[in-house]
Amino acid sequence: MIIGVPKERKKQERRVAITPAGVTALVSHGHRVLIERGAGLGSAIMDEQYRAAGAEIIGEPEFIWQEAEMILKVKEPLEEEYHLLREGQIIFTYLHLAANRELTERMLEAKCIGIGYETIQLDDGSLPLLAPMSEVAGRLSIQVGARCLEVTQGGRGILLSGVSGVPPAKVVIIGAGIVGANACHVAVGIGAQVSILDVNPTRLGYVRDIMHGHVTTVMSNRANIEEEVLKADLVIGAVLIPGARAPKLITEDMVEKMKPGAAIVDVAVDQGGICETTRPTTHDDPTYIVHDVVHYCVTNMPGAVPRTSTYALTNSTLSYALEIADRGLEGALARNRALLRGLNVFRGKVTHSGVAEAFSLPLEEMHL
Repeated sequence: MIIGVPKERKKQERRVAITPAGVTALVSHGHRVLIERGAGLGSAIMDEQYRAAGAEIIGEPEFIWQEAEMILKVKEPLEEEYHLLREGQIIFTYLHLAANRELTERMLEAKCIGIGYETIQLDDGSLPLLAPMSEVAGRLSIQVGARCLEVTQGGRGILLSGVSGVPPAKVVIIGAGIVGANACHVAVGIGAQVSILDVNPTRLGYVRDIMHGHVTTVMSNRANIEEEVLKADLVIGAVLIPGARAPKLITEDMVEKMKPGAAIVDVAVDQGGICETTRPTTHDDPTYIVHDVVHYCVTNMPGAVPRTSTYALTNSTLSYALEIADRGLEGALARNRALLRGLNVFRGKVTHSGVAEAFSLPLEEMHL
């Protein structure tokens, strides 16, 4: 199979979809790998390293899209890439289609095949390709949240850890999945006062155990969310429903009642965000203020630490890409149920329930 890796076009996105070790693995299985010149520079991977691993370095991204049977990316195709989508081509990347009607419609029109990293799901319900970036985003959320609380960013001027004689900041984390648990880990480590909410008492018990009780666990419902949010200095939005839009758990009215200079880091922004005042931002201009509350809603948070993120991501994605290349798409989907669950669109049809529900489109069941 011919696999293409174009350079990421999203603003300040410095991750890349493959490492030299991944190229070596694909080439050793008899596949051809085309990589756009400079695609790995943001992650400190040189073209020479890719070439030594067996990749072909291509100067024109259009050639890669035309030749490749499968495109490996980190983020979804942007508007400037829509015209490059073509029938039967596999797009393997983070898609987040349920929050992006335009991209969904363009992929359906092009009759390409979209497999979303974020919707590949194991039998136990876990999301193996979302997990590494969720881990990065969760830990990073506290780092950027601390910055948002500085007065230079419009924040309250509070140090998360506090100091002798001065209490620490209150951090409220909504969602106790991988993002939430990792945010909790860092926030507790810094010394903040931390509350975490979830609808699953088992998850709350797990987080409490791994934090050795140094966290307040709260069942998630509207009343508890409002109570915690209004007391918070920093709120982390960490809720995910695989393949579907994030629920709006924080209303604009709640935001208006928050402490002046408090901050919200909505990690769920890729899926629409959990806050009614959330709108996507970029690393170039990451924050904005609504009702005196600082909002950080960058849609590719792990792109801020691309070296760590690239290796964490490709450690997980390579085996799936290799299986598709070795067995062909239909063979891989028939053998791997997790991969089948990751199929979002297939030759003009919506094949993921979350995407179909988001846009009231018919759902096509895949029979392999």
